[in-house]
Amino acid sequence: MTDKIVVLCTCATADEAERLARELVGARLAACVSIVPGLRSFYRWQGKLEDAAEHLLLIKSSRERFAELRAAIERLHSYDVPEVVALPIVDGAPNYLEWLQKNLENE
Repeated sequence: MTDKIVVLCTCATADEAERLARELVGARLAACVSIVPGLRSFYRWQGKLEDAAEHLLLIKSSRERFAELRAAIERLHSYDVPEVVALPIVDGAPNYLEWLQKNLENE
């Protein structure tokens, strides 16, 4: 098991997804953010079933940076309750995990 994580977050627009990605990588809260367009989400909000087009962010980070990452997403996001779900990276290519770590460290 590594200390690295992938955080899932959805955004309503491509512009918001790009803005969050740039902010998170720029602040070294994420080593990489991949944006997956064309997501369709079904969920219940304020008692109604919703159907929305969204963009999924795949945010590569670490457990150590998670609290700060979550706070940044909650501060920057347009949703009242943004999705912020962390999944563990059990294992990975050593050179990728090393690159990921280097890009989370402050210079």
